[in-house]
Amino acid sequence: MSRSVGGFVVTPLLDAAGPFFADRQVAFPEATEADWARARRVDPGAFGPGQTWQLDFRCFVVRGPRDRLMLVDTGVGPEGSPAAAWAPTPGRLPAELDQAGIDPADVDTVVLTHLHEDHYGWSVRPDGTPMFPNARYVVQRREIAALEEGDSALGYIVDPLRAAGLLHEVDGITRLATAPGRSGGVIRVVPTPGHTPGHQSVVVENRARQVIVTGDVLVHAVQLVDPEVSYRFEADAELARQTRRRLLAEAKSRRTVLATAHLTRPWVELGGSLPRP
Repeated sequence: MSRSVGGFVVTPLLDAAGPFFADRQVAFPEATEADWARARRVDPGAFGPGQTWQLDFRCFVVRGPRDRLMLVDTGVGPEGSPAAAWAPTPGRLPAELDQAGIDPADVDTVVLTHLHEDHYGWSVRPDGTPMFPNARYVVQRREIAALEEGDSALGYIVDPLRAAGLLHEVDGITRLATAPGRSGGVIRVVPTPGHTPGHQSVVVENRARQVIVTGDVLVHAVQLVDPEVSYRFEADAELARQTRRRLLAEAKSRRTVLATAHLTRPWVELGGSLPRP
């Protein structure tokens, strides 16, 4: 289930799974029957009865040299979290971490791709204390600046993390970790705006290959087979299209595996005109 890039190992952790609250044609109104047919070949598990859309809510852990541990996104969260009003089930990330042999206290970096409720749910415990007390929480400064008064992210995670001194705001492309040696590698966060103003993706790469943790640059395989298809809940649909086109074009130019948050398969290896398992 894991993918290795030089000195780093990327592993998916499934926080939750189930049907989305809106039918797929409502969520992706521009998608055609041909688009859906191609998407079904890529991710058949996403297609439930009728127009229902099945999706996963996935986080990723990146293990590095010297026992470095990075977590990308923190999922839906527990019962009563902001996402609980619409997510299909409460999250189970703590159990996933335990099964993977990871103590939350050993995580040194948490990257939040963006501040939607299903991506920050386990950042704090139900009492508001940080779930990962020894980690810096990396968020694009623009993402925080774009939050409007009353946004649940402010009170739920931004204020508590800032008070604890754990909120780490970055501007643009930022290197987070490196691995030594010829095949070592590097981890960067890269702005991928559109879904939200300060959305970022995580690139784990060395000279030979790369894994891109996409966040919500694409949320369904229909956007993979046709990046022009917009998602109803994108903040800026046109910017999201441009970002998606650019990310996929760059990814296809070299050996790339996409690590997906919401497809029912964690990995998509790009090759030819369609992605392959």
